[in-house]
Amino acid sequence: MTQDKQDEWRWQWDRFYDENLFLFKEWIHPTRLEDFREKSVLDCGCGNGQYINIIAPYCKRILGVDLNAAEIARTNTAHNTNVEIIEADITTMNLKKNFDIVYSIGVLHHTDNPTNAFNNIKRFVKKGGRLIVWVYSREGNFLNMLVLEPIKELFFRKLDRKFLLYLAHALTIILYMPIYTLYLLPLRFLPYYQYFQNWRKLSYKRNFMNVFDKLNAPTTHFIGKETVEKWFDSDEFKDVHISLYKGVSWRASGTKR
Repeated sequence: MTQDKQDEWRWQWDRFYDENLFLFKEWIHPTRLEDFREKSVLDCGCGNGQYINIIAPYCKRILGVDLNAAEIARTNTAHNTNVEIIEADITTMNLKKNFDIVYSIGVLHHTDNPTNAFNNIKRFVKKGGRLIVWVYSREGNFLNMLVLEPIKELFFRKLDRKFLLYLAHALTIILYMPIYTLYLLPLRFLPYYQYFQNWRKLSYKRNFMNVFDKLNAPTTHFIGKETVEKWFDSDEFKDVHISLYKGVSWRASGTKR
């Protein structure tokens, strides 16, 4: 079944744009930007086109697909002559073409069924092509699963989006306090210890965007390692890379046999 459109994403991507190259390069590791050179590429869940603009200078051509923000992505990427944007559900789309590289960054865990979405997007990888995904991990996210998600369902999702902006600013400011005090100590047992290392590398704007994203996302799944390993089954993929990133997410990739 096709996933319903979610206005929360259109509202978010119409207001936020992230030009940060650092995180994108971390999430697609060990793939490099140079590996996109002269390749045909598919971005599954392109949002407002921010990652397309990063790799478009390298690609031969790139197709971006998004269910909620295709029009926004089309506007933001219009200066690239090798980019096409279409509106579709990545779980059910049938593109009738294959690509050298297919990637989905931070999207599968926001679909109704991440495994169904993965199984569909892998169909569009050429033999010998590369599939890259980055998803929230079940491992290391117990506070998000047990505390944030229930509160979001009961309270945050009922709030006006503008009020949610103010709340996200307040929470971001509060988080800076322990991150620049307690989390500077070598206390690796603290929750999100590795994750907060990135906060000290990123701008306030980027950290605020991340907080708002977690409050705003209407659907969020946390993916266990065993699921990611099944996705990149050795019968279908070779040269598989699966690594836990900052203790809270999986970056995974493989070459299609």
